Amino acid sequence: MTGSFAEKVAAEVRGRRAVLRLTQHDLADMAGVSERFVRFVEQGKASVQLDSLLAVLDTLGLELTVGTRVSKAARTLAEVPPQDRAE
Repeated sequence: MTGSFAEKVAAEVRGRRAVLRLTQHDLADMAGVSERFVRFVEQGKASVQLDSLLAVLDTLGLELTVGTRVSKAARTLAEVPPQDRAE
């Protein structure tokens, strides 16, 4: 899947909301967030509050997961002993 994380979340939220036949207003009320916040999520705004985003995802029956991926930073950290890492 291509695109930024925010774009991926936006697409999932828009799609799930459509399947559930909810308006942005309905979703906002059910999740306890503002309609403006729902709009920002669906527009892929990168700076949204995590707790509010999690409330929206939970309301839609979606979840956010964190997984390990191999990136340059992860490989670098794996090569540097913990005692030598900057704190």
